[in-house]
Amino acid sequence: MRLIKYSHSCVRIEGDAVLVIDPGAFTERAALDGVDAVLITHEHMDHLDAEALADALGKRPTVRVFTHAAVLDKLEPLAGAVTAVASGEEFTAAGFNVKAFGGWHAEIHPDVPRVPNLGFLVNDSLYHPGDSFDVPTGATVDTLFVPISAPWLKLSESVEFVRKVAPRRAFALHDALLSDAGYAVTDANMSRLSGTEYARLAPGQSADLP
Repeated sequence: MRLIKYSHSCVRIEGDAVLVIDPGAFTERAALDGVDAVLITHEHMDHLDAEALADALGKRPTVRVFTHAAVLDKLEPLAGAVTAVASGEEFTAAGFNVKAFGGWHAEIHPDVPRVPNLGFLVNDSLYHPGDSFDVPTGATVDTLFVPISAPWLKLSESVEFVRKVAPRRAFALHDALLSDAGYAVTDANMSRLSGTEYARLAPGQSADLP
């Protein structure tokens, strides 16, 4: 199997089938080419592009989408293809085993209402937390995607998240908001402080999965 990182928070996993997580408005449409199932962590536009999903289903009517129940009204035209899942639930998406963790988006500001957010552990190996630092309790994570830039985080939180999860390796996530200077500073600090093998994949870059 292999993973391909697309812009911002989108991760594509390819094996016997194709699973895509969080293809949002900042994501290249190519991320959904030939997709079999999609996981959406939460409703924000940088993680959910309903029009792109509709186009994907138009090409492949068998595509299935899995997300929190709170997101269903955002995908009403695709209702027949969408399944609601909850934190603590385990399910199969395109042949991949998936476990949902967490429950809420990290706080942006006390005046900004929080929305439900799910982290997804795929094949007991790869963890995508969405917009949260919720740790997948009880899981042994090989590959962790760690958010590195957002209105709701600071670098110390990203570092501590990696340390708590203790994966074999960590890749940058939620990374479209930084400048080249920001990438340089953030990558240097994450590499030095996270306690694991850390890298930032450019859009379209891939890595092998166990």
